[in-house]
Amino acid sequence: MFKPSQPMMARLRLTTKQVNGGYYKGNRTGSMGYFAKNGSYVIDWKKVRTYAVPENLDDFKLTPFVTKLMAPTKSKYTQDVIQNSRIIERERGFSGKDYLDLWASDNGQEVLEQERLEQQSASTPTPRQ
Repeated sequence: MFKPSQPMMARLRLTTKQVNGGYYKGNRTGSMGYFAKNGSYVIDWKKVRTYAVPENLDDFKLTPFVTKLMAPTKSKYTQDVIQNSRIIERERGFSGKDYLDLWASDNGQEVLEQERLEQQSASTPTPRQ
């Protein structure tokens, strides 16, 4: 079993198992109230988030980040499926092979160097012992 170095320990996240009881890490949403003595949760309405919606929303000049009228974007990753003796093209998820192909297209110099080293090692005979 290895042990991380001191600089690495500074970067590791603090967990609830590393500190004494009473530590609650949370999930960065903030508190909306407090726990009462009987164990129930009391909402503090001054802490609750409220969103101000402008009046006359139809005439409001600012637009949302994504329009509701936009059609779903087609994926460029597809697969051919045989269904009822016909070939149908369907969307598929981004796979590991897709990631490697994308990485190779972005880092062509490294790929060429790796292929050159592999060819060189394959052509060099290994000594027998």
